[in-house]
Amino acid sequence: MQYSRLGNSGLVVSRLAFGVMTFGHDEGPMGNIWKTGQEEANALVQRSIDAGINFFDTADMYANGQSEVMLGKALGARRKDVILSTKIGFRTGPPIANTGSSMRHILNAAENCLQRLGTDYIDVLSIHRIDPYTPFEESARALENLVTRGLVRYVGFSNFTAWQAAKFLGIQIQRGYSPFIAAQMYYSLVGRDLEYEAAPFCEDAGIGIVVWSPLASGFLSGRYTRQDPTGGKGRGVDFLPFDREMGYDLIDRLREIASHHKATVAQIALAWLLAKPYVSSILLGASKVSQLEDNLGACTLSLSSEEGAELDKLTTPRPLYPQWFQTSVTDAAVRDALTRKIES
Repeated sequence: MQYSRLGNSGLVVSRLAFGVMTFGHDEGPMGNIWKTGQEEANALVQRSIDAGINFFDTADMYANGQSEVMLGKALGARRKDVILSTKIGFRTGPPIANTGSSMRHILNAAENCLQRLGTDYIDVLSIHRIDPYTPFEESARALENLVTRGLVRYVGFSNFTAWQAAKFLGIQIQRGYSPFIAAQMYYSLVGRDLEYEAAPFCEDAGIGIVVWSPLASGFLSGRYTRQDPTGGKGRGVDFLPFDREMGYDLIDRLREIASHHKATVAQIALAWLLAKPYVSSILLGASKVSQLEDNLGACTLSLSSEEGAELDKLTTPRPLYPQWFQTSVTDAAVRDALTRKIES
């Protein structure tokens, strides 16, 4: 297993983490994801620990809290040996105030997370989504309250834009609060939007990126094809938006690279992410130990510089303004001089 610091903190996490979104059973639009029972959950957690994974992530909205309960049970006495991360912010009940990032909801939600997880502290607590109705100052004060009381060790965010995270971080720094150290963000070969703003911001601010859905809801496992867009499961990948035609072309090339490495398509897609310097950890999601075993193989796989560059080129996102303008007017003489200095 590979390890890294989570952002600019002293927290050392495995570069492959285990996300337990599949734990539990529930109805609704995400019922097909929540499909793992306690016995299988125990086996997945045990295998993760055996493989060197020390970073586990969940959220209070996964299967209506069942995911946290099951993870706590699966960890048992080993909880003290791992980094435990959870997220709050989505609706947790019918009352109108049971959602968002208000002082009331953050404190109540975090205390409920502690009970479900069966622990007296959370290593990393992240705000799961932007709440447009609560001032950042209030949310920042709520997170600091939890840190001051010893209920939370570190704080992070998920699914924020760069400017939102920067504004929130500025408030934390200005008031002497514990700053964000982690950003849980979607990133994959077919979803590289965060490279425009979020990744440069996080790198500059010392915030570690924790990748969710690194295989684009399973599309990059390789089982989805033009001939069978449902992957043999009766439904396609429909949650994450991306260019399907480009995706199928990419899968064809990934199969060729995988064959060269005696690896799987999923392992190549994960190895590409592991090579990104701003990625601290990647959340693996699995409902079966066999799926987890396959993903773990990415940790021992290194792509050549040529393979990495080719995958970058195949999936380069369309330039946006002002990024394309800034790139086009960069002083070439200074850039080349500094590049030569770094390389020498």
